[in-house]
Amino acid sequence: MAKGIILVESYPSSPDRDEEYNTWYDEVHLGELVALDGFVSARRLRPVDGVGPYVAIYEIEGDNLQAILDGMIANAGQLTMSDALQLNPAPIPRLLELTTEHGPTG
Repeated sequence: MAKGIILVESYPSSPDRDEEYNTWYDEVHLGELVALDGFVSARRLRPVDGVGPYVAIYEIEGDNLQAILDGMIANAGQLTMSDALQLNPAPIPRLLELTTEHGPTG
């Protein structure tokens, strides 16, 4: 079984909607995506200096990682979206496959 991540960079639609964007992303969007087949977990990161995109990392596992991404895109119309998410330009998911894993021993 292959392991990978889907990495997505995104922004709030405007600076004054940052709180609404984060609430929607954390309390609605992440849970809906993790409920899809092949999704294992999700986490979000923000730029420490406040400059640049937020980043979402979705850990995925399955026999066909591309099919998991395709399923996410196919289900996009059934996900709860928010106009607090910037759509111009739209976030573009990047699919990356795990090649090496290393952690502490012992």
